[in-house]
Amino acid sequence: MHDIWNPWHGCTKISEGCQYCYMFFLDRQRDKEGSNIYKTKSGFNYPLQKNRNGQYKIKSGELIRVCMTSDFFLEEADCWRNEAWQMMKIRSDVKFFLLTKRPERVEKCLPNNWDDGWENIFFNVTCENQKRADERIPILLKLPFKHKGIMTAPLIGDIQIEDYLKTGQVEQVIAGGENYDGARPCNFDWIKSLQRQCIKYNISFCFIETGTNFIKDGIAYSIPKKSVQSQMAFKSGMNYKGKPINFILKDTMGFPIEPIYMYQPKYKINCHTCGSKPICNGCCDCGRC
Repeated sequence: MHDIWNPWHGCTKISEGCQYCYMFFLDRQRDKEGSNIYKTKSGFNYPLQKNRNGQYKIKSGELIRVCMTSDFFLEEADCWRNEAWQMMKIRSDVKFFLLTKRPERVEKCLPNNWDDGWENIFFNVTCENQKRADERIPILLKLPFKHKGIMTAPLIGDIQIEDYLKTGQVEQVIAGGENYDGARPCNFDWIKSLQRQCIKYNISFCFIETGTNFIKDGIAYSIPKKSVQSQMAFKSGMNYKGKPINFILKDTMGFPIEPIYMYQPKYKINCHTCGSKPICNGCCDCGRC
């Protein structure tokens, strides 16, 4: 996918949300072991890769999700992270979405020239239940990042985060159910509760997918197909656009880039009924759909 950068692959399980991790499941399908952690070969320098015309493959203004098959702050990746930071600094015209279950490691893993944060980094913590929300979000709020968000996926329990949202630091909350083997149910009541909390503080909320097992009005539904999950999430009407998230992206000379020169996402028919559309980079015209 054109909006994902995996500089390394593989991870170690550390909390309840990891129990049935999709990456481990997909690796098993390929006769691989998800706990095998390695630096990717062709993908490591993706932010700096250029096409035949000498232009960056990633365009100015794109949102790139980092380490979707690992954790950016994984201890085993300490020897590769500085080079990844350097690439993100060079591409100050691109938004990088960082997600971690290890916020306690973040402060000591920041680059020397971090200061109070970079404008093109969107830092998020994963909170699958109340225990992990109360453990990770307070750390999130103390860390020096310009843009902060919360990912409640896989959502496996009711989460109350209003006390954290009212600080004004959190700009977005994403929620979604669990998939593949062993998927635990996601209850629509949990989704509605999170949406209400976000609306109260005008924070964007995105319900991306129901998960394989979904409970609504006390009825359990089995929805194995991910595209249908996304469609059901969209039809629920839970997505809410709060106050805008303003990234000040800059060119190689350090000058702010005007919106007219930014990447404009392209969407196809299927995209318009997908729960992930509000946080998606658009279609890459790969021809798969």
